[in-house]
Amino acid sequence: MESGVEELMPRLLPVGDCDLAEDFDPTVPPRTPQEYLKRVQIEAARCPDVVVAQIDPRKLKKKQTVNISISGCQPAPEGYSPTLKWQQQQVANFSAVRQSLNKHRDHWRSQHLDSNVTMPKSEDEEGWKKFCLGERVYSEMDVLSDNENLGIDYMKVGFPPLLSIVSRMNQATVTSVLEYLISWFGEKKFTPELGRWLYALLACLEKPLLPEAHSLIRQLARRCSEVRVLEESKNEEQISALNLIICLVSRYFDQRDLADEPS
Repeated sequence: MESGVEELMPRLLPVGDCDLAEDFDPTVPPRTPQEYLKRVQIEAARCPDVVVAQIDPRKLKKKQTVNISISGCQPAPEGYSPTLKWQQQQVANFSAVRQSLNKHRDHWRSQHLDSNVTMPKSEDEEGWKKFCLGERVYSEMDVLSDNENLGIDYMKVGFPPLLSIVSRMNQATVTSVLEYLISWFGEKKFTPELGRWLYALLACLEKPLLPEAHSLIRQLARRCSEVRVLEESKNEEQISALNLIICLVSRYFDQRDLADEPS
């Protein structure tokens, strides 16, 4: 048995015959390199060939908090499932938008931003949520201020995804902002401000998708389907926006298992 182990696990530091003191005690710290190697060899010989971990299944049940969903999107409410023709038209429109954006990206990137536009740093999650959604949506404020009629306060209503803004965002920033907004959407309602930014960020997302982006857009489509089912008022404009995002994720970005079945 020992020779078999030797063949499978050859010694990298073989210990040959060496002169060790008669009072050599492997339980005390080694005093020479020979004593150290001999002590390692003795400890290795005492290790069992097979070790079985003792696991208490009761502790596992209490600590299993991971919840992974691999299911597809929830079906659209009856009467609101998009037709195949509609979905194909949206994909064609989206493709044209992406081509135009790529063609004119350098031009829009060179345009000066207004003095009131300060883009947050890529890692500033709260800053991007407020920048895109506005403080009013982000903070869920329903009351308008008295000076609202004096002009548009983009800090309150959010900056639109202007070409001069999104053209300045590299792929790392696009992915990060997409993650921030999807995280916010995971617990909040769908708003026009959110929809505009999600569409723009998807238009900026390069193919082939990185694994992180792949996971994010699938999460987005599933969340849209959940909100669509829970839409009590059946607002056609909102359901159409949710249908659009699901359509782009599933049919443009090739996540076909998430696609709506044509009505």
